[in-house]
Amino acid sequence: MSQGAALAAIVLAWSRATLAQQPAPQQQPTSQQAPAQAAPAPTPLATPTITGPLKAAAPHIFDAGPFGKLAVNGILDGLGVWTGNYVASDDSTHAAVGNAQVFIQRTESWFQFYLQAGAYNIPALGVPFLGTGDTVNDLYGPVPVGFVKLQATKNTSFLIGALPTLIGAEYTFTFQNMNVARGLLWNQENAVNRGIQVNQTIGKFTASLSWNDGFYSNRYTWLTGALTYANGPHSLAFVAGGNYGQTAFQNLATPVQNNSSIYNIIYTYNKGSWIIQPYLQYTNVPTNKGIGIVKGNATEGAAILVTHTFKRGFSLPVRWEYIASTGNANDPDVVNLMYGPGSKATSITVTPTFQHRVFFVRGDLSYVHLSDITPGLAFGQGGNLKSQPRAIAEFGFLF
Repeated sequence: MSQGAALAAIVLAWSRATLAQQPAPQQQPTSQQAPAQAAPAPTPLATPTITGPLKAAAPHIFDAGPFGKLAVNGILDGLGVWTGNYVASDDSTHAAVGNAQVFIQRTESWFQFYLQAGAYNIPALGVPFLGTGDTVNDLYGPVPVGFVKLQATKNTSFLIGALPTLIGAEYTFTFQNMNVARGLLWNQENAVNRGIQVNQTIGKFTASLSWNDGFYSNRYTWLTGALTYANGPHSLAFVAGGNYGQTAFQNLATPVQNNSSIYNIIYTYNKGSWIIQPYLQYTNVPTNKGIGIVKGNATEGAAILVTHTFKRGFSLPVRWEYIASTGNANDPDVVNLMYGPGSKATSITVTPTFQHRVFFVRGDLSYVHLSDITPGLAFGQGGNLKSQPRAIAEFGFLF
């Protein structure tokens, strides 16, 4: 055999050995054999509602047997508070758990439910700071929100249980809102209702009607309703509610405002890096001598909430408010809803915010100014000062 023939034989043998070691080519999928699709990653859920700029984490999905697939997530954060011109029942500084809550929900099929459990704090402008333990015990308990949702049709649902109120532009818990502390107008509103609610969507309109216990009174004499028109980044809502009965029952969760009627007009623009939300509010507590309201009173308020989101997780929400009480400070029979009959209040709140994935930190810098007060019912140790600055730091995780 010549050298050329020998070399050719060696190359042919090596080629056959190499091909034998390679894996067989994979069969291409046909129309009857589609490639496997990866399950889509979970996305943040609509409940609990978060206005922004904070963003909820995607839920953890578990198979709960007869309950189907459950979505679980939550929040853990802390608060540091400083208050100037604090009242005699308060202190200048506080440290507290802001939220240690878990959210469990089923969002599939016609039978759904939502459960929110744990500790929480609800700081609000113009009132003394309340510790987290006292907040849970004196307000809505360790399960503040929990309800069954019956999804009757695609556009019709029924909710039964402890429900978020339809009233107002601000939600109850810190993480749900642009600002850490609730505002002056929120102080006149209810927060959690126990009752029944029906929701109906027709095109660009959404209507909700609820029969409930108002300011957590366990007296089911309230009706509230909301009608919202949404078109792209714009929405306009008209909200109304009131007590068609009257009750003398009062505690921290059920103030005299439980006998009121409340009306809101709320406009929202939400597009890109901007959220702009101005709204108007009117409340009225009528005269009812049978339950101790010798002369009624009312409040009129306006607010605007704005937030702009910058790059790298930074955002800057700002809130401005004005609210005025009717009545005459010289008439001792008029029920007090603020800082005495006829008193007025203005607030400004700035809340620099940073969020990186599940971690967030933000701070409230607020200032409240009063006028036409009743001595003894305002700020300071004697209740005679007309201004109150406050700073709150909140930091934690949405998981």
